Amino acid sequence: MRVYLPATVAMLRDLVDRGEFTAVGGTGFALTPALRESYASGDTEELEYSAMLDAARASLRLIAADESAVPRRAVLSVDVEGVKLRPDLDFSVVKVGGPIPAKLVAAVHLDTGEAEKAVREAADVIDAADLGDPDAEFALGEAEDHELAWYATQELPFVLELM
Repeated sequence: MRVYLPATVAMLRDLVDRGEFTAVGGTGFALTPALRESYASGDTEELEYSAMLDAARASLRLIAADESAVPRRAVLSVDVEGVKLRPDLDFSVVKVGGPIPAKLVAAVHLDTGEAEKAVREAADVIDAADLGDPDAEFALGEAEDHELAWYATQELPFVLELM
């Protein structure tokens, strides 16, 4: 199953150094039956994109939890088996077990430098946005307007070196 795992730049560096990735709490996002049922229409690619955006929002939470984090959302696309569905948490939430070897990472999605200001502002207000604060929702939208860049796994060390 294709799973989208939220990350930070520091976690990406750790992936490069260790050759494996451990998802925080084992939490990932995927095109689950519950996610498919929640949409009136949409093909597989559109619904997987929705799951990836859920992971990008979770990446904001990881950034918010670490004041020293580089303000760029990061998401790993991985292909793993044995995924546990968690519709009790949200439509796209899944749990993965244990560390994910780098060879299972299909791609890396990462904000460009142009998004840093918007991502930092969104990370600072993500909880307020969840509670309906219109200014916070606007800031979150500003960050989410930035598309994540796509990188092949073998490009990751070079991308991180250039940051």
